[in-house]
Amino acid sequence: MKTLKTVVLFFLPLTLFAQENINDLLAAGVNDAKTFTSNYIDSASDGLAYGINNGWFNSGKSLKRFGFEISIIGTASFIKESHKTFEMHISDYENVRFSDGSSSKKVATALGHNDPDINVIITYDDPIFGEQETELTLPTGIGSANINLIPKAFVQASFSPFKGTQIKGRFFPKTDIEDAEIELYGVGLQQEFTTFLPADKLFPVAISGLIAYTHLDGEYDFTNTEIVDGDNQRLQTGVNTWLFEMIVSTKLKVINFYGGLGYITGKTNTDFLGTYIVSDGVLFSEEIQDPFSIKKDVSGVRATIGANLKLGFFGLNIDYTLAEFNSAALGLNFSF
Repeated sequence: MKTLKTVVLFFLPLTLFAQENINDLLAAGVNDAKTFTSNYIDSASDGLAYGINNGWFNSGKSLKRFGFEISIIGTASFIKESHKTFEMHISDYENVRFSDGSSSKKVATALGHNDPDINVIITYDDPIFGEQETELTLPTGIGSANINLIPKAFVQASFSPFKGTQIKGRFFPKTDIEDAEIELYGVGLQQEFTTFLPADKLFPVAISGLIAYTHLDGEYDFTNTEIVDGDNQRLQTGVNTWLFEMIVSTKLKVINFYGGLGYITGKTNTDFLGTYIVSDGVLFSEEIQDPFSIKKDVSGVRATIGANLKLGFFGLNIDYTLAEFNSAALGLNFSF
């Protein structure tokens, strides 16, 4: 259960943001809140897009025709130091400044941790008392729990309707935990090009191409937390990615080695939804509906190297991927 909570936290990094001084930050203005949040979740959005594309293949060689394989895949994405902070420039904000007068500072992303705490001054207009100020402690991230890798798991199936062709699908069922929901699915097509050769069985390696689409939906409902007055307050995160990969592997009977060079492209969309009544607790209040959405394009190259052990219908593979977010994957495979 603890691992699942960690996955939820990574998939919906804005839960941290939502639980700390949302009233004050929205009071500074929707533009300032959006600017900070965009930087805060930037690394986590990239990590999510890269992480859900791991484990799509374990060989360049196709299954036999009408062959079927089901896999249980676990992956872990590693968080680099560069993912944990961003440079916050006060010049990018209208109503926010650092308490100590600094013009910029490195502050925690959703994957980092502020130690010590970093405080800012929020300025807002009160219709009765005019310009007012309040102090806000910036939200920290999952680094506060000493988390440096993000685990993920899903079930994947492959079927070969034609010689050299595999149709693949992966699925993580809708899971509810602590007012959060996560659901993932994906489809892929892998074609072994070496099957087109006249003497493909004599060729020492298998070469394939893979195209895969992965989609993730996540939602966190914090209406009942009473962080700020309002109704139907929630965060929705949607991720759509495409993976294009060239794969090469050996064609031995028991132990094989494989590698891949690929390119990921995709988009993430995070919506801050619901009604928020921002108030100074005395006279001033303002209702804000669906404050903002954050869209992010993600793209990058990745390279994978791994090994596959096959004993009858049972197989075990392990690989490591170099990318913006390095990762490792372990798969248990059952072929029929």
